[in-house]
Amino acid sequence: MGPQSSGKSTLLNNLFKTNFREMDAFKGRSQTTKGIWMAHCTGIEPCTLVMDLEGTDGRERGEDDTAFEKQSALFALAVSDIVLINMWCHDIGREQAANKPLLKTVFQVMMRLFSPRKTTLMFVIRDKTKTPLENLEPVLREDIQKIWDSVPKPQAHVSTPLGEFFNVEVVALSSYEEKEEQFREQVANLRQRFFHSIVPGGLAGDRRGVVPASGFSFSSQQIWKVIKDNKDLDLPAHKVMVATVRCEEIANEKYAEFGENKEWCEIDEAVQTDFLPGFGKKLSSILNICLTEYDSEATYFDEGVRSAKRKQLEEKLLQLVQPAYQTILGHLRSGTFEKFKDAFEKALNAGEGFSLAATTCAESFLAQFDEGCVDAVINQANWDASKVKEKLKRDIDTHITTVRAAKLSELTSKFEKKLDHALSAPVEVLLDGANHETWSSIRKLLKRESDSAVSEMSCDLKGFDMDQNAREDMLNKLQNHAKGVVEAKAKEEAARVIIRMKDRFSMLFSHDSDSMPRVWTGNEDIRAITKTARFASVKLLSVMAAIRLDNNPDTIEKTLCSCLLEQTSAHVVTDKSTTTMADPLASSTWEEIPSSRTLITPVQCKSLWRQFKAETEYSVTQAISAQEANKRNNNWLPPPWAIVALLILGFNEFMTLLRNPFYMAFIFVAFLVLKALWVQMDVAGEFQHGALPALIALSAKFLPTVMNIVRRLAEEGQKAAAQAAANNPPGGDPTKNYESEANTTMSSTSSSDIRSSRNENFIGVVCSLQALLRRYITTIWNCCSKFQSVFFFL
Repeated sequence: MGPQSSGKSTLLNNLFKTNFREMDAFKGRSQTTKGIWMAHCTGIEPCTLVMDLEGTDGRERGEDDTAFEKQSALFALAVSDIVLINMWCHDIGREQAANKPLLKTVFQVMMRLFSPRKTTLMFVIRDKTKTPLENLEPVLREDIQKIWDSVPKPQAHVSTPLGEFFNVEVVALSSYEEKEEQFREQVANLRQRFFHSIVPGGLAGDRRGVVPASGFSFSSQQIWKVIKDNKDLDLPAHKVMVATVRCEEIANEKYAEFGENKEWCEIDEAVQTDFLPGFGKKLSSILNICLTEYDSEATYFDEGVRSAKRKQLEEKLLQLVQPAYQTILGHLRSGTFEKFKDAFEKALNAGEGFSLAATTCAESFLAQFDEGCVDAVINQANWDASKVKEKLKRDIDTHITTVRAAKLSELTSKFEKKLDHALSAPVEVLLDGANHETWSSIRKLLKRESDSAVSEMSCDLKGFDMDQNAREDMLNKLQNHAKGVVEAKAKEEAARVIIRMKDRFSMLFSHDSDSMPRVWTGNEDIRAITKTARFASVKLLSVMAAIRLDNNPDTIEKTLCSCLLEQTSAHVVTDKSTTTMADPLASSTWEEIPSSRTLITPVQCKSLWRQFKAETEYSVTQAISAQEANKRNNNWLPPPWAIVALLILGFNEFMTLLRNPFYMAFIFVAFLVLKALWVQMDVAGEFQHGALPALIALSAKFLPTVMNIVRRLAEEGQKAAAQAAANNPPGGDPTKNYESEANTTMSSTSSSDIRSSRNENFIGVVCSLQALLRRYITTIWNCCSKFQSVFFFL
């Protein structure tokens, strides 16, 4: 900066190899540079930008000169590290012409920055005279200090020295027009000072307000906007604002680039289906690259803002990848859990103890889960996988508990089924053959089987590492189950006691000691047999009346026998005034048996006995009837008096029969036929089942039996005729001749094609009857002759 037409553009073009517009002295002295121009310095490192400001104290701007002068000065001081103030050598020491208004403007503007940002003020003395620079510089510094002291300052910077804001440098150059070569040489030397100007001790200031190149455009726009709005420019706040905007832009760019990163997209897609080995390492590398790129681009911005935005970027990136991390943990948890279940099942199937297998497998797979978590850890994140591990532990514990319950239930069911098989059928058999030793045998059986099951189950439970109380509880439940099986079977048999009683009665009543069916011949003592059978039934009832697993004595059998088998069912107690009846069965409980072990109450016993007697009475009655019928069948002779009466009253009829043998023959034949029908039809056997059933059966069997007898007579007649024809020659006995003729006739008849089988049967019957009649007549005739001889003798 400097006065108008003081050679500022010429100096910049020679010093920085720029191409700013210079004043043409041949056209007159006027304003050349308008506003603020900017150019890139050629050949200077690091990258340096130079601004050519419009000259001060120009007539072209008129009244607006002061306003734009302050604005441009404020802008230059806000964005620049080094400010070159161009001034003529002959103006040093003057009050008005020594650029004091310009310096005052600079200082006032600097106060509006409200920041002790040190800027280098390089006073370039143009057209140096013979006065040495060592004499000019003190005067110039004194004038600068006076101007600084006279400038009004904010309360916070009243005592702030000039050196806190400015680093003052003084350079003198020869005249460009008169000593051009010397001028260029001096400018070349000055140019060397701009190389590496930002290194410590360099020409630039402390650079506390530096803005990185990527934010320079935005920062400049915002600074000029604030200046135009005539506001106080707070450079630290502006620095923070610029850093905030640019760091946020950089962070957004890096976030977008990360979202489009091909490797990240592949990882995100892969973890949706299965666990990805090396997930944490791969993702940490991608995140590190992204954050490193952010750091490299935002390294020159405000550290606080840069760090805050970096943290926000890191949080956003971690928030983006956290679902993938949670998904990978989910796959790791589910995969570990499934592997645990398989390994646990294999260990159990291999015969390993339950508790040992559960502990070993749980520790092993939790360790595998920890290894997987380490593999999935993202270095930039401080995520805790303890909740997922706790859930895995809960899943494992739940599975172990479920399997444990299932195994214990399976083990319990196994021994319960074993007890069911070992007790049900034997108890049923023992109760079926009830006697004095029934419950004793049941108790022995129960103790033997339950002790065996408890011993085996106790051995199997050792692998479950159970506490003593739980173990004893399970063993007690098994023993109670064994008792329950016996009690359930006893109740089941008690419900069928009436059937058992009838079977017991029928077995003893209808079968002898050799288990052979009884034939009621009349010699059996039905009363004694009935009493024995009923006693056995009462014995069965007394055994089934109660559950006797505690071996306590009772009087149930004695009570039942005394009340059910004796003539009187009650005991009579007589005193002087009243008579009372005491019935031990008139009660719902037994004296020695609690209700919980009672199967059949006394009242029920009495009712069952009544039903039993009613249903077995028919068998006794039938036996008595069969015995009487047998006696009648065996006693076929009439009483003696009847025999005497028959001899006296039937003497005439008897003599008539003796004198007429044909009556005897007819009666004898009729007797034979009836006897044959009686035997063939089993008349006596049929009437044992009752009169009406016997009549129905005999009526159905009568005609077939008659036909059978006729058929057999025909067959016998044919055989007799054939034998007679073979044994009797011609000219013999007339009867034989007659038989021979008959046989000849039958032979011719049988040889004829027109005779039917019915005629053959009829002829055979006739021949048979003829032969029988001859035999019977001969026999009767001989008998009559003998009777006549006896009669005549008498």
